[in-house]
Amino acid sequence: MYVPRLVTHYLKRGIKLYGPKVCVVDGDKRFTYKEFGDRVNRLSNALLIMGVMPGDRVAFLGPNDHRILESYYGVVQIGAILTCLNIRLAPDELLYILNHCGAKVVCVDHEYTDRITPILKDIETVQKFILLTNGERPEAIDWPGYDNLLAAASPEPPPEPQMDENDVAEIFYTSGTTARPKGVMLTHRNLCANAYTYMTTLALTDSDVQLHTVPLFHVNGWGAPHALTAVGGKHVMLRHFRAESVFEAIEREGVTIGAMVPAMLNTLLNFPDYKKYNLTTWKKLILGGAPVPVSFIKTAAKKFGVDAHVVYGMTEASPIVTMATLKSHLKELPQGKQYKLKAKTGIEVIGVEVRVVDKDGKDVKNNGIEVGEIIVRGNNIMKGYWRDPEATNKAIIDGWLHTGDLATIDKDTYINIVDRDKDMIITGGENVASAEIEMAFYSHPAVLECAVIGVPDLKWGEVPKALVVLKPDKKATAKDLLGHCATKLAKFKVPKSVEFLESLPKTGTSKIQKNVLREKYLKNHKTE
Repeated sequence: MYVPRLVTHYLKRGIKLYGPKVCVVDGDKRFTYKEFGDRVNRLSNALLIMGVMPGDRVAFLGPNDHRILESYYGVVQIGAILTCLNIRLAPDELLYILNHCGAKVVCVDHEYTDRITPILKDIETVQKFILLTNGERPEAIDWPGYDNLLAAASPEPPPEPQMDENDVAEIFYTSGTTARPKGVMLTHRNLCANAYTYMTTLALTDSDVQLHTVPLFHVNGWGAPHALTAVGGKHVMLRHFRAESVFEAIEREGVTIGAMVPAMLNTLLNFPDYKKYNLTTWKKLILGGAPVPVSFIKTAAKKFGVDAHVVYGMTEASPIVTMATLKSHLKELPQGKQYKLKAKTGIEVIGVEVRVVDKDGKDVKNNGIEVGEIIVRGNNIMKGYWRDPEATNKAIIDGWLHTGDLATIDKDTYINIVDRDKDMIITGGENVASAEIEMAFYSHPAVLECAVIGVPDLKWGEVPKALVVLKPDKKATAKDLLGHCATKLAKFKVPKSVEFLESLPKTGTSKIQKNVLREKYLKNHKTE
């Protein structure tokens, strides 16, 4: 028997089995699975009234809230394609994406209309704008309100078109750090495969409560919108990431699981009043998006009692590829060694094949030393890039997705990324991983944040430069930090200079933007 795997089945199961149970919490709003399902149906029917057809693209621009979560089902159950937009993008970047994907309807949060109004005359395909608002209405915006449209639409399930699991359900645009962003086509099959991974690897149940700190516009929300709904868990939306808001939500809603980038966790670890909150329900934390210092894993366990470990993925993989879960026989290791394993990139998750290969495509040795590129295949891998077959063929070669991430693999098959290919620094002919240097800086007690980039040098061609943000209550000089690094790194890896900054530029998901730093420090840079 063949039954197509569709993400819409997850919500149907939730409504059927958990109808009266709370599904979504968003501030003072609470919706049961039945109520959430009714709102999803109303969204679908409202879009149908507007003329949205199967295959049409519907875009959402806004922070985490219940409406964005509703779009994950209300858009795709009528066969349309969801495109969530990054709130940190500039108007011109949004213009490119909206025109490239050919969006028909765009829903815009009231706080972000200023990203759209400057480009209205240049948007080519959008026929309808909808305002996401709780009553706030920016001046000169006459778009219909989202909730008013839903109130006028039927809560009955809409006619469901014939859909196949290989149909595109979502398009997420990559960050475009080196070129124009690419639209990653994720099919129902891709999304379901990733959801199964999320459910099984984290052992999700209907008692789980996830706090959505990772923006739902980022990498498919890491798969949580589908996985948590499938098991009947509770979604807790967080509009803006602030330490107080996170801790309050954990205590109030009994949050059991969180997903964050390291910068988010770093904010929590340095929040002085965390002891005011009851965090005993918080058991699981997955970290991704950037290398994670071992100290973060250790301190999170000590301060919050949470089991934190790294997950690795990318938009093109829906996104999960590996997770740093401990194999049972390794749980006998001393605690310090366990923390180090949890901070690694991890082992391949169920349903995903991962290799680390050299430039000739041969697997590197499992010795934790030889460096190669991570390549991946599985049902989670994207269909391709929207309207860009050339980029698709460059990324997927002989059935394997080439990630551009450089890593080692050890005797226990734990992979560990040493750097992005473009982030490697070549100094005096030696390859130096910027991530390795950053980890050395993070081990200093005064360092809050650090980014290492390569800058031109007459003698060595390129040398590492460290850009550092100190903790508010700590002091350290460049000499202090370089001396500390010299105890942990080979001499040629130690940066030639340190510059102190008040903050580092970040993406909408709190990832440090090295491309911005490179542009700033390489422009008009004079070699010494």
